[in-house]
Amino acid sequence: MKIINPRTGKADYEITPIKDDALKSLTQKMRDAQYNWAARKVEERGAILEKLALSIEKHGGDIAAALTLDTGRRKISVIEVDGTAKLLRRWAANAPEIIAAAKGRENPTSVPNISTKTALRPYALIGVISPWNFPLTLALIDAVPALMAGCAVIIKPSEITPRFIAPLLTAIEDVPELRDILCVVEGDGQSGAAMIKYVDYIAFTGSVATGQKVGMAAAEAFIPASLELGGKDPMIILASADPKKAASIALRASIVNSGQACQSIERVYVAKEIIAPFMDALIAQAEAVELNYPDINKGHIGPFIFGKQGDIVQAQLDDAVKKGAEIYCGGTVETLGGGKYLRPTIIGNISSQMDIVAEETFGPVIPVRAFDNIDEAVMMANHSKYGLSGAVIAGSLDEAEAVGRRLNVGGVSLNDGSLTSMIWEAEKSSFGLSGIGASRMGDSGILRFFRRQAIILQGGEAAPIAAFAENGT
Repeated sequence: MKIINPRTGKADYEITPIKDDALKSLTQKMRDAQYNWAARKVEERGAILEKLALSIEKHGGDIAAALTLDTGRRKISVIEVDGTAKLLRRWAANAPEIIAAAKGRENPTSVPNISTKTALRPYALIGVISPWNFPLTLALIDAVPALMAGCAVIIKPSEITPRFIAPLLTAIEDVPELRDILCVVEGDGQSGAAMIKYVDYIAFTGSVATGQKVGMAAAEAFIPASLELGGKDPMIILASADPKKAASIALRASIVNSGQACQSIERVYVAKEIIAPFMDALIAQAEAVELNYPDINKGHIGPFIFGKQGDIVQAQLDDAVKKGAEIYCGGTVETLGGGKYLRPTIIGNISSQMDIVAEETFGPVIPVRAFDNIDEAVMMANHSKYGLSGAVIAGSLDEAEAVGRRLNVGGVSLNDGSLTSMIWEAEKSSFGLSGIGASRMGDSGILRFFRRQAIILQGGEAAPIAAFAENGT
C-alpha cells in the first residue's frame, strides 16, 4: 500500500496491511501472554512502563523524524515524543492509587453478617484504532492506561501516517516484558474492522462516519467501545474581554497543527461591543502567521497531513462564499512543492446554513460572528450536532464560568482555548456526535478497562432450604 508524503505529494513509503489469519494468530498469542501480565502487581507494571518511557526517549530522535515525515511538521512531532514519555510516567505513578481507591474496602450490607468487596478484572485484549493528526500521542493515549490495568493492547494506527510504527516497535523491543502484550500493526480500514472481531474492547479516535461504523461493529461483536470523534468547538468572547488578547487565544486555539485537531476552535462568537477591535487584531495576527514552507524549520503551520482534507476545507470555504460569507484573509488552499497548505483564514458574515459552520472543518479556518447578548451567544454555540469542547473568554473567570456551564460540550476552557488537549486529569463526556463511552481523561481513563466483580462474603450461617419452606405462616 503506497503512502503519500504530505510535503511532496509523492508516494515514498509503503506498508503491508496485516491479513486476517495473521491477526487472528497474533491476538491469540497476546491473550495467552496477558494472563501473566495481569498477574503482576500494578507497581511492577508501572516500573516496566517506566522502562518504555526511557526507551522512547532513547529512540526519540528516530521516532520524531518518522513523525515529521508522516505529518509534514517538526516541532509538534518532537512534542509528541516528549509527551508520550510523560504519559507513561504519569500513569505509572498514578495508577496504583486510582486502582486501590476503586477496589475500596470490605463493606457491610443491609443483610446481617454479609459484606462485599470489589474485584477489578481487566479486559484481556484491548484494540486501539488511532488517527493521523497526532499519530504517536493518539496511538498510546488509550493503550498506556490499558496496559497499567493489566490488559494486552493491539494498536492499528492510521494508514495515512504509518512511518512512526517501525521506530516505535524498536523502542518496544527494548523492553522484553512488553513484546508479547503490546503490538502495533500496519493496516488500513479493513484491518481495523477485522481487529474488532478479536478484541474485548475497542478504543477508537477519528471521524464521526468511521466511528459510527466502529460502534456498530462493536455492538455486533457485543464488546464495549470508547469512541472519541469529531468536534465543532465554539468559543464565546464576552464584552468584558480584552479583544487583542482574545484574538491571540482564538488564533492559536484554531490553527495549531494547521487546525487538524478535534479540539480546535472552529466557531467564534464575539460580543458586538468589541467585534471591531477583535477583528482588527485577529486579521493582523493571522496575516503574520507563516507557513513552514519551503523550510520545515521555519514558520508556524505545516501542510494538510491528509491531502484530501485540504479539498474538503476548500469545498467548505467555497460553499460559504456562495452563501454570502466574506473572507478577510487566507481562503485558498495552495499547492506548494506537492503539499497542500492553507494560510490562516478568517471568515465572517456566516450562518448556520453553511457547511463551514455546521460541519467539522479540520483546517486553519476561523468563522466569526457577532452576538447581541449572552443568551444569543449560548444558543448559537449550542446549535450543533457536536459537543466535544468549547471555550469562553471574559474579564473574569467567574463571568466566563457562568457562561461555560451553559455550553453543551464535554470540556470548557476558561480564558484560554483547547485546554483539553493539554489537561488530562479531568473526566469529561462527549456530547452529541462527538463520541460515546467512558472518558479517557481522569480516573476513568484507566478504570474503564476493568470489569467490576462483586465478591459477596457470608460471615455467619448460610440459610438452609428450610428458611423457604411453605409452612403456612
